[in-house]
Amino acid sequence: MVSLTREKCVACRSDSPRVTPKEIDEFKPQIPEWKLVNLDGIDRLERTFKFDNFATALAFTQQVGELAEAEDHHPKLTTEWGRVSVMWWTHKIRGLHRNDFIMAAKTDGLYSRPR
Repeated sequence: MVSLTREKCVACRSDSPRVTPKEIDEFKPQIPEWKLVNLDGIDRLERTFKFDNFATALAFTQQVGELAEAEDHHPKLTTEWGRVSVMWWTHKIRGLHRNDFIMAAKTDGLYSRPR
């Protein structure tokens, strides 16, 4: 299996396929800290990252934003003192696409870098 962190996001259209349960089972081990949640009838990936202070949390938020711009795939970010919550889903298909798992894995990679 190819590491999700080595993949690039592909442009999605409204008729792009959502991930299947089998694909979720395949991808999930690469992003074990992420939760599958359903909000407003839309499946999403969610994880909260912990930090020692607001400045470090804000710097991580900026890194995730730069990654999102580079991949042209954008999350919901909530930055608070000592934590950042990240939520990935594909707006056009109102659900999860392979891109969301790629971005979750890449977000984990940012977090694992030394600060």
